[in-house]
Amino acid sequence: MDFEFTSEQTQLADAVRRLVDKDYGFETRRTIVASSSGTSDEVWAKLVDLGLTALPMPEACGGFDGKAVDLLPVMHELGRGLVAEPFFATVLAAEFIKRASGEAHRAILEGVANGSIKMAAALSEAQSRYDLFDVKSTAARAGGRYAISGRKAVVAFGAQADRLIVSACIDGRDGAELALFVVDANARGITRRDMRVLDGQRVAHVTFDRVEVAADALLAQGPAARELIDAVSDYGVALLAAEAIGVMEALNAATLEYAKTRKQFGQAIARFQVLQHRMVDMFMHFEQARSMAYLAAFKMDSNDVRERRKTVSAAKVRIGQAARFIGQQAVQIHGGMGVTDELPAAHLFKRLTMIELTLGDTDHHLQRFIAASKDDGVARTQPRAERTAPLQRVA
Repeated sequence: MDFEFTSEQTQLADAVRRLVDKDYGFETRRTIVASSSGTSDEVWAKLVDLGLTALPMPEACGGFDGKAVDLLPVMHELGRGLVAEPFFATVLAAEFIKRASGEAHRAILEGVANGSIKMAAALSEAQSRYDLFDVKSTAARAGGRYAISGRKAVVAFGAQADRLIVSACIDGRDGAELALFVVDANARGITRRDMRVLDGQRVAHVTFDRVEVAADALLAQGPAARELIDAVSDYGVALLAAEAIGVMEALNAATLEYAKTRKQFGQAIARFQVLQHRMVDMFMHFEQARSMAYLAAFKMDSNDVRERRKTVSAAKVRIGQAARFIGQQAVQIHGGMGVTDELPAAHLFKRLTMIELTLGDTDHHLQRFIAASKDDGVARTQPRAERTAPLQRVA
């Protein structure tokens, strides 16, 4: 398989890298995340000017119809620069509309493409943890409309969004059915509580109090809604994996630079063989994680749902393991400075930690990988205990 990027992908990634290096330095980022909104309209406009918001949108909506593999180098560079803008949140939420509605919400996708609309996916609830199908929010039919009530937790950039993708249960023929709606974030009955989390980025707790939406706000329901959530969350994991390898690359580079300048016993600590071995191990973890991130992005176009699930979960597991190892080693090599707010290393490790906790952690995806492997032709030739034990040891 050819893992080389096209010239267009490389040029776009280079443009994002130049933007980050020129206009999004470490101190600039600290100022932005500490601001009242946690984002920058100026930076967002520059991302829009580069065509990043249009990249994954359909051509009919002013986009370039980019796939996950097209976004891979972009997310890598945004991760390397620790860019705290609602790009991932918007792209993830817009993917629900792209896959579900066709022309029904074309104006929203056009707004995403030109940067005038930001979006967020309000799927998680307080009791659900990583199970996006555990939904207690409801959507009651009221004539030709729906009234949504419930609470959504830790919605990434939920307070900065103009539109929300909301999961709720409606009454169906066989009882309550899971459904997905697109909702105006400023509609009456919506309360958003904005907060800053570990890595400095913003999330919101969102409350819906009989928020009325039109019938065409319904994107999918029943099995179709479950399949849509499953597919789009895998898409999100693939993008997060790409961002994570960018963060790891930056953390490895920062650690090497620090080791070259920090002196102990009259020489730079980078000359100590034991630390050289550690940094080589960090590089190897990064390379393995990058390979899995690339594979996950390529598999997003696969028609084999089980294979897609397995690959995405395997990538999330490997990314999580690599992130933990690289982060811990970086902090140790930096010493006490590795956990201070003044150095990029601490911020990079915090972002890796939040990526680990987004859309399922390592343990969650390890179990998901095992479940998806149970019915494989190869797996059926071995007893269950023999199949799962090696994976459990990896954890």
